[in-house]
Amino acid sequence: MYGEWKRKSAWLAKRGGRYILGFLKWAAAAGLLGGACGALGAGFHGAIDWATGFRQAHPGIIWFLPAAGLCTLLLYKLCRVSFGAGTNLIIQSVTTNVHVPFLLAPLVAVGTVLSHLFGASVGREGAALQLGGSVGHNFGELLRFDGEDVRVLSMCGMAAVFSAMFGTPLAAAVFVLEVIQVGTIHYNAFLPCVIASYASFLVSRLFGAQPMRYSLAGGIPAFSAGSAGRVVVLAALCGVVSIVLCVSLRASAQFMVKLLKNPFLRIGAGGLVLAILAAVFHLYDYAGASAQLIDQAIAGEAASGAFLIKIALTALCVGAGFRGGEIVPTLVIGATFGCVVGPLLGLDPGFAAAVGMMSLFCSVVNCPFATLFLAAEMFSTGDLGLFALGAAASFVLSGYFGLYSSQEFLYSKITRGEKEEHYHEGA
Repeated sequence: MYGEWKRKSAWLAKRGGRYILGFLKWAAAAGLLGGACGALGAGFHGAIDWATGFRQAHPGIIWFLPAAGLCTLLLYKLCRVSFGAGTNLIIQSVTTNVHVPFLLAPLVAVGTVLSHLFGASVGREGAALQLGGSVGHNFGELLRFDGEDVRVLSMCGMAAVFSAMFGTPLAAAVFVLEVIQVGTIHYNAFLPCVIASYASFLVSRLFGAQPMRYSLAGGIPAFSAGSAGRVVVLAALCGVVSIVLCVSLRASAQFMVKLLKNPFLRIGAGGLVLAILAAVFHLYDYAGASAQLIDQAIAGEAASGAFLIKIALTALCVGAGFRGGEIVPTLVIGATFGCVVGPLLGLDPGFAAAVGMMSLFCSVVNCPFATLFLAAEMFSTGDLGLFALGAAASFVLSGYFGLYSSQEFLYSKITRGEKEEHYHEGA
């Protein structure tokens, strides 16, 4: 009896020691990486804000957008980094451990700042994921971690910079755990991603980075059959808009490659077309990420065709090759669409804008749980019933469209077990 108790005690002590050492290892590595990414993210956040403010004060600078695109492409060529290396490469690094170039981080940061400074209709989350993933991947290789641990650190870096840029640490951590393979959560990365994300959030706040927060003046309606039905209809329509967005991004990229095979001509022509459109039709509000349109939509003010204009200009710029991303434009499209369509369904325009943002986000990234945390953090609420309904409806009804071609669907959205064919726009 004593011998059996002794063996069990030794086994438990050994097992417990492994978990304690594992916890300490990831707390140290993820905390250090998160702090560094928080400082980087805050600096990147500040650079984007400065670029946006300067462009808004000097709208004529948009005529230099073609030159900015050419400079970005030239930098990639000089550094011998593929111009196609983007968010998909970072996702692949998590699933296949493909090497991520060390220079990708500074290149995507510089390219995105140039895009925002001169008015390309792109976001910043693609750059955040690439910057963080590149730093995390190379940090893991520097520490000589094994392949699996390098992949985890790449996810930590992605979550950390996303957290610093948006100020949503929990949503950032869950997003990275969920986006790689739809249908599963990378639980082995849960602890380090959460630590890295919150460490980055705290450090970025120390450096003055402000989180994305919105106040719903009209409040969130009580959950009822009527409000639920209206939200489901709006979310279903957002699912359709997400398909239009994804198809537009893909079609634009394919058309521009076919029309202009030389990447220098392609990005230069794309920048020139945007500058002409902005000047002729006074579309300066749609240059850059256009985050101010979210504020207007949440306040109940949005032009009826704003979401269509933003889709078109984002497709033009992403197709031409400008660095940045599509998530902030997606939030703009969802907010302006919801603000316009919501009142037709009997919803408060500000609340409808919020539902539109979250539903469209969920549709294009296929991350329903991250969407709920994003809603909770962005709108400072625990009343998530209607947001959950909207996310669920848009997730299913958007099918297998998405922004990231490297994203894997492990299970069908509507049947048990089997995978189905799906369509992606490569980012």
